[in-house]
Amino acid sequence: MKRFIRFLLVGAVGFLVDAGVLLGLLALSLGPLPARMVAIALALTVTWLMNRSMTFSPSGRSLVAEGGRYGGVGLATSLVNFAVYSLLILALPWLPPILALAAGSATATLLSYFGYSKLVFGR
Repeated sequence: MKRFIRFLLVGAVGFLVDAGVLLGLLALSLGPLPARMVAIALALTVTWLMNRSMTFSPSGRSLVAEGGRYGGVGLATSLVNFAVYSLLILALPWLPPILALAAGSATATLLSYFGYSKLVFGR
């Protein structure tokens, strides 16, 4: 349970990075879909570095192999996250992007934890 709580705390930092980059790029007039792609990529990088030191322990694989696995799981769960976000943005154009971001992130949380704990940092 402690590990899952640490995962949620790291996820909260990732969410803040994701939201900050998204809102910054929206303020620069980048559209909500491309802005979210950039934001997700930066948030994944931050959460990988934090998860490997705070939530899990390094996998014992090379940094490249571990990063590749993390990126693979992150890409899969980000597609779920991005799909929920995009659906809400396109279906409810009056919805603030930050709420669509929160819904997408919440949807992908358990998938992310399972994937990272079993496929990236699992023994």
